[in-house]
Amino acid sequence: MIEIPKFHETFMPILKVLENGQTLNTRELYQLVIEKFYSELSKDQLEQKTKSGDTLIINRIAWGKSYLKKGGFIEFPKRGMVRITEKGLANINKSLSLRDVENSSGFFEFYNEENNNLAGTPKMIVNSSPQDLIDEGFDQIEKQVKDELLDKLKLIDPFYFEKVILILLKKMGYGDFIETSKTGDGGIDGIINEDKLGLDKIYIQAKRYGENKVREKDIRNFIGAMSGDTQKGVFVTTSSFDSGAIKKASDAHHTIILIDGIKLVDLMHQYNVGLQIKATYEVKELDMDFFEEG
Repeated sequence: MIEIPKFHETFMPILKVLENGQTLNTRELYQLVIEKFYSELSKDQLEQKTKSGDTLIINRIAWGKSYLKKGGFIEFPKRGMVRITEKGLANINKSLSLRDVENSSGFFEFYNEENNNLAGTPKMIVNSSPQDLIDEGFDQIEKQVKDELLDKLKLIDPFYFEKVILILLKKMGYGDFIETSKTGDGGIDGIINEDKLGLDKIYIQAKRYGENKVREKDIRNFIGAMSGDTQKGVFVTTSSFDSGAIKKASDAHHTIILIDGIKLVDLMHQYNVGLQIKATYEVKELDMDFFEEG
């Protein structure tokens, strides 16, 4: 009997389904992969669930899709849509292993300084305790969610992005916020109260960039737009700040906090902004007190 594939065993089936270059809905992709490559699975296998209640075969294909995206073999042109890249087409007749995808150029770019630790994951798993595996699994899921969150933020409407930032700051415990006019706002996207009574104001600038970095000029304009009733500002971007921007913010007489894309998704994850809890797991251990004789 054919077995349910491991997630890395779905790499080539996913690419084969996408090889004609069409853009598919994610659910359509899952269904085609199952129909073309795993139709011999039994009904029980196709209905088998993970502990969180997901369909196991769909879960495996979804993780395969995620890894292929990080490796640059596929892309998500729109929300919920998938298509193959030139890199994917170039590898369509190969047999991609997990190592091939993980070692591909750009796979670990999102993880920055954690790359070296993750590169040793296969060896670590062999020598891990069950708790180590649980912790590692949660870390991987968290990184995946943050990756998808940052991609999403770069695609949403710029005006809605500004609102997302104000909602985040409100959830972090600051007071009510005011959205500024979208025309002639002088570079100020919102004003929040540092305290519930509104005694101190903080000005907000939110820049939804793809790859462009925030420059010194952007920080200078932001400082210039701040009125005399505040000395505090927060500049948020989905990309990063160049050295000139960082220096300008540091040297300013105002207190300017810079939040780049990585820090932004960390905060959104911490305060559950734009995210929802998918599953909660219980890990049980023996209650030794229960067995103690009184």
